[in-house]
Amino acid sequence: MTKHSFTLFLFLSAVAIATFRDEQEFCENESCNEREFDKSHFYSNVKHCGEIPLALSHKLLDALPLDEVDGNVIRTVKRSVFSESQPSPLKEPLTLAAVSQDVLRNILDLNESVIQNEEFVRCVSGGKLFPGSVPLAHRYGGHQFGYWAGQLGDGRAHLLGEYTNRKGERWEVQLKGSGKTPYSRSGDGRAVIRSSVREFLRSEALSLVVSEEPVWRDPFYNGSVIKERGAVVLRLAKSWFRIGSLEILTRTGELDVLRTLLDFVIKEHFKSIGTNDPDKYVVFFSRVLNETAHLIAHWMSVGFAHGVCNTDNFSLLSITFDYGPFGFMESYDPNFVPNTSDDEGRYSIGAQANVGLFNLQKLLEALKPLLTSDQLSQSQQILREYPQIYHQRFHELFKAKLGFLGNEEKDSYVIAFLLKLMEDTGADFTMTFRQLSEVTLSRLQKGSFAPSLWALSDLSSHKHFRDWVQLYLQCLSRIMSDSDEERQHRMQGVNPRYVLRNWMAESAIRKAEKNDYSEVTLLQKTLMEPFMEQEEAERAGYASKPPSWAQQLRVSCSS
Repeated sequence: MTKHSFTLFLFLSAVAIATFRDEQEFCENESCNEREFDKSHFYSNVKHCGEIPLALSHKLLDALPLDEVDGNVIRTVKRSVFSESQPSPLKEPLTLAAVSQDVLRNILDLNESVIQNEEFVRCVSGGKLFPGSVPLAHRYGGHQFGYWAGQLGDGRAHLLGEYTNRKGERWEVQLKGSGKTPYSRSGDGRAVIRSSVREFLRSEALSLVVSEEPVWRDPFYNGSVIKERGAVVLRLAKSWFRIGSLEILTRTGELDVLRTLLDFVIKEHFKSIGTNDPDKYVVFFSRVLNETAHLIAHWMSVGFAHGVCNTDNFSLLSITFDYGPFGFMESYDPNFVPNTSDDEGRYSIGAQANVGLFNLQKLLEALKPLLTSDQLSQSQQILREYPQIYHQRFHELFKAKLGFLGNEEKDSYVIAFLLKLMEDTGADFTMTFRQLSEVTLSRLQKGSFAPSLWALSDLSSHKHFRDWVQLYLQCLSRIMSDSDEERQHRMQGVNPRYVLRNWMAESAIRKAEKNDYSEVTLLQKTLMEPFMEQEEAERAGYASKPPSWAQQLRVSCSS
């Protein structure tokens, strides 16, 4: 490799997403999964009843300390985890630009007829509250670009409450772009269309609402302020707690609050850890470390760069959230930086494994006051195991991407060799692996590719391409009775055909800014089934070579 050897890349460059994290189900009682739900609660005719059938609760309020000061006055908050904060409604008229039918039906148990109700649009944009909602803004701090930034918090987000669905899953429901909070600092509490479209398409979001309310932004921090339009996304997560949630409490010496919050997180989200276990904080740290390593390895396996891996953006549950200037790598480049605000490339795709280690060090510092000297020593040893855990998961994921079964030492070399060819030729990351999963081995050996296999054609221009193919075929030959069809099926299940490339998001944003939300809907539909070839997506060119104008796109922290 030009700047990084592959060994260094494997060790340092983890990029990982716990897209599929094993979550413990939340239950109000032991018979939670067996309880029967009144279907009329979920499917009542909202047009007639005039209410949105989504009742929220707030277990967080009962368990965690609340700011004693009311209102959205910007201030330094002490001895609390949340502040009450009312959303500021967007100016009407409002447009319900997009809705996720999957979230609507399968997470929130709502019938699609609910979106026809005007109250629904107000509820999902902050103009009206769902039954049982007590809007909260979360207090947290964080290390940003390597430096402690002090109190941060939800500056434009409101946690409306928690919803436990018919499957017993507990989800926290949050608005983003819904106005000022005590943590807004110098911000206006709003979000604009371009950032909200990206957030809607990548997060577990229910809805995107757009208004005519003017919002002023300097997109690239160069003094060119422009007028944009405000938007609100209603998004969901199993939890919004992050490393910075704990850091702020340690930094301010609020150790009783730290212990209360940590015990709550363990009880609700790490149910296999005994609440009376004297080493529960060590076990918690170990679990977060393992899941973070797996998260970053999974990011890498799909070429995803988060863009802003500050400790205030790293989940304690090792899920991906706070989608800002993220990007999916196109031409393979370990130095790919999606965020133009990241001048030094701190959060390049090849640096994210190291950043994960840095963030885990900060997590351990936050836990340190609650640990004995022996527990601290144990935790430091666990931290030293992070590179090996990451490397192993990275290796497993990339073996699967190439269709390998079993475990052979040569596999690592074949993976490294392929990535070197991709880097030298600038081959497309996503489609190289996808087209390897679609081509027959006989066609691969011949090295002559149809125009539709454009990524493999680019790769084949390398003088060592045939050498790599021979090594690859040798590795596959050890799999007895393995047909092309079986290999292709395995590989197509882990190599997406579609990812949200920046040019695709930009195309949807440009249309949305002209009140055409058709491409937002198409992308949302496409990304629900990224491994399946889809006719509409093919017509839109989502698996084709990126257009030339895509190379000029820039994304920043401005949103």
